[in-house]
Amino acid sequence: MMNTPSSFGSSNPNNRRAGVNAKNRQLLPLTVWLCPDTAYEAGTTTAGQDHQRAELCLRHTRAVGTELARQLISTCTPQDAVVAEAFTSSDATLRAAAELDRRAIACVPHLPLARYIGGRLRADCSPQQLSRIAMRPCRPDQMHRGLADYAGEVALVIAAPPPYSLGSPTSAGRCPGCLSDALTGSELRIDGFLLAAWRILRRGGHLALITTSRHEKGRLVDPAPQIIRQARTLGFRYSQHVIALRVPVQGDELLVQASPTQVAQLRDTKSRALPPAVSVHADVCLFTKPPATRAGGKGADR
Repeated sequence: MMNTPSSFGSSNPNNRRAGVNAKNRQLLPLTVWLCPDTAYEAGTTTAGQDHQRAELCLRHTRAVGTELARQLISTCTPQDAVVAEAFTSSDATLRAAAELDRRAIACVPHLPLARYIGGRLRADCSPQQLSRIAMRPCRPDQMHRGLADYAGEVALVIAAPPPYSLGSPTSAGRCPGCLSDALTGSELRIDGFLLAAWRILRRGGHLALITTSRHEKGRLVDPAPQIIRQARTLGFRYSQHVIALRVPVQGDELLVQASPTQVAQLRDTKSRALPPAVSVHADVCLFTKPPATRAGGKGADR
């Protein structure tokens, strides 16, 4: 793990030119985690009478990778704590929680995705591990209802909102995650999810929001700033920013992965050709629900 101080300090000339009082600025810790998933096995489970293979697309496989889930759970929670996942797209978080002796509940509102995840978990987890994890058929913005029996008890909420939450959904092939996205559609609002997460988190609990910048119509779109503003407005404290590297490191070089099973090194730095579109890292914004709600705050328990 590598820790790097924030650039908001008094040595930043942009702050001086803007007349910013550096003493009133909070330094946000920045951490780099190495979280490559290099050995993901494609799903081969079947659901009901459908004997055609159901597999996740690369985007849903890597939304929350296994190594990132392990890092978040082991860093933010003690043993036997409760972990909740919204925008669930794979079995990674539930499996990691079971292996780390945590209890975990995932919001999976649509049956095809739930069947896929359930099949993966039954194949990989022991009966004792399966007893600690569960899925609930609720949308992320309704998780305070679907997890009402855990209200105020959840230590960590993990969420990787897909692009459609800020735009239009897309669906591709037979990926159960894409199908779930298409069925949920643009009805889901991030602010609704943030409020639901606030309601189920315990005091001092953490919210981990995983985002990835993308190119859309010729411009770079980064959803993180908008989500950060909404979370702060609600009352969350933005406590840590994590750069989660999705690709392995060999020596001082990053190995760029086209997929978890296809690893290749880009070496020709003088080439004028555009590099392939590969997700090298994800931004993880860690928020904390304060021990005491500030007076008049919008995030007061209801």
